[in-house]
Amino acid sequence: MLVLNDSFGALAASLQGQVQVTSSGDSFLAAQGLEKNLVRNGKPFDAVPFIPASQLAAGPFDRVLIRVPKTLALLEEQLIRLQGQLAPGAEVIAGAMVKHLPRAAGELLERYIGPMHASLAVKKARLLIASVEQRPAAVSPYPTRYTLDAPVIELCNHANVFCREGLDIGTRAFLPHLPKNLGSARVADLGCGNGVLAIASALQNPDAHYTLVDESYMAVQSAAENWQAALGERDVSVRADDGLAGQEAQSLEVVLCNPPFHQQQVVGDFLAWRMFQQAREALVVGGALYIVGNRHLGYHSKLARLFRGVEQVAATPKFVILKARK
Repeated sequence: MLVLNDSFGALAASLQGQVQVTSSGDSFLAAQGLEKNLVRNGKPFDAVPFIPASQLAAGPFDRVLIRVPKTLALLEEQLIRLQGQLAPGAEVIAGAMVKHLPRAAGELLERYIGPMHASLAVKKARLLIASVEQRPAAVSPYPTRYTLDAPVIELCNHANVFCREGLDIGTRAFLPHLPKNLGSARVADLGCGNGVLAIASALQNPDAHYTLVDESYMAVQSAAENWQAALGERDVSVRADDGLAGQEAQSLEVVLCNPPFHQQQVVGDFLAWRMFQQAREALVVGGALYIVGNRHLGYHSKLARLFRGVEQVAATPKFVILKARK
């Protein structure tokens, strides 16, 4: 059995021991949650193999359970990859809360897997159940690509990368104000996405040393490919992680960050606050965090609680670019 997009291992950990189960998804935190929940339930931390979404989960599988992700492009990519990995007579079951289950999810199941029917809703949740039927081999539309004008770089974006069709407006506002003259500084791109901030910064700072981190495996894959395309074999560290949780304290001079303000369907500044705390821990005294954020989020006052000095670098009608010095 294959479980896709399991939030923190709830399904995979409970099924382990009853069936041979493999888990796969695009979240580093979900992978960590699976390990911890296995241990909490008296099982070895590696009792369920976890395959990052950037890699193929090799079958054959006779049943696949899918938690429908917010990004339907990720679902589409996962369904395309299932072709050739399903046993004869296999069943693919996708589920979500009704309010988060678009019609397009069922259409994707029918396009790539086979005939689909929907269950009755139970406690405001519904299942989409598809039977495997021969389908023409599909060519994935991912990764997508677009090119920036300044700096001139082409960016590839795997299926679950934020704003995979074009540069998001926050990053567009941030790019002209990235710090220059960094010398040999150690710089991190926190929540790097496709790596555009780090790459643009590295082109302006040829002697600086860069670390790119994101909790999305597909983001990390995109960032690594984009770095190599733009900067060749220049030294870099690109990794999936819980932000800067794995970074040595006081090991960075600069952190660049375009913080998210939602996790799946949950909206708030809790992710940004955690990233700000991690940045403060990782920065040397005198080091600086540079961020872009929507004006209404009030990041200036939040940063002032953690850093000794916060200044506005630039502003647009919608965004502010802030520098917070430790």
